[in-house]
Amino acid sequence: MAKIIVDAFGGDNAPLEVIKGCERAVKELGVEIILTGSESKIKKCAEDNSLSLDKIEIVHTDEVFDIHEEPKEIIKSGKNTSMALGMKLLADGKGDAFISAGSTGALVMGATFIIKRINGIKRVAPAPLLPTDKGNFILLDAGANTECRAEMLVQFAVMGSAYMERVMGIKNPKVALLNIGAEETKGRELEIETYKLLKKSGLNFSGNIEARELPKGDCHVVVTDGFTGNIVLKLYEGMGSFFSKKMKWLYSGAGIIGAVLSMGKIRQFKAQMDYRETGGSALMGVRKPVIKAHGSSDAKAFFNAVRQAQKCVDGKVIESIENYVRNLSERNRTE
Repeated sequence: MAKIIVDAFGGDNAPLEVIKGCERAVKELGVEIILTGSESKIKKCAEDNSLSLDKIEIVHTDEVFDIHEEPKEIIKSGKNTSMALGMKLLADGKGDAFISAGSTGALVMGATFIIKRINGIKRVAPAPLLPTDKGNFILLDAGANTECRAEMLVQFAVMGSAYMERVMGIKNPKVALLNIGAEETKGRELEIETYKLLKKSGLNFSGNIEARELPKGDCHVVVTDGFTGNIVLKLYEGMGSFFSKKMKWLYSGAGIIGAVLSMGKIRQFKAQMDYRETGGSALMGVRKPVIKAHGSSDAKAFFNAVRQAQKCVDGKVIESIENYVRNLSERNRTE
């Protein structure tokens, strides 16, 4: 039975939505939960809202990491916050995975220096799942590392492939390099060198992909530097909101009959664009599974974040990445 540690005071809707999501996860997923944060506040919130804390342990701290703080403070003045405490528990083997909807920068910093990186991995990278016409692709890096070297992007591809295979059930996932053109000579020195390394990496590399091709879903793992990746992520989120508003406009007034007839498809589309269905972004490259939930996550999002963490544990994603890295290193040494 997986034991998932959750920061009870990370995000805009903490602790109520965190507790609600965790209560559901205990009942439906059969997991155990550790909540980090103020014990008195958690218990009062649960009591006031008739929520059960059965199979939910509380590890107390009164401190909460302020999202406006410098990320590096998570290992300095913020080392006793609910986020830092959760990561310390994970590093000490008190749980199997960690979830927080708090500061992304602090989570990346804390994961790097408290939980620590997998041996051989150069950088930790947030990796959201984004919807396509054929399912989802995982994007690495989505914002943590704005300046990268080619070998880092190859490691992103390795980690993304392991996640898509072990968690999403996609055999031999197809990897693509985000670029300004399909030709292998396109792009900056970073893309040109990464292309060469990916070709001999042993991964299922399909070549370069332009941003306009991403929604088609012809690849499963998309790698780029964190600066470019964050722009892609924010544009995707913005277009999702734009489409949602346009659909409401399209089916308002005279289109009400069409809306009723198309309601099933509309619901499917909205669910596909809804970040709550995924849970959060996996933080790839650390020694234990870490999930970054969206800052505005509600109970549904936290429930799915727990389910996502459970899949990472059961699918042995970390072990798979370690094997990929080991095999890639051995291949490079023999060439």
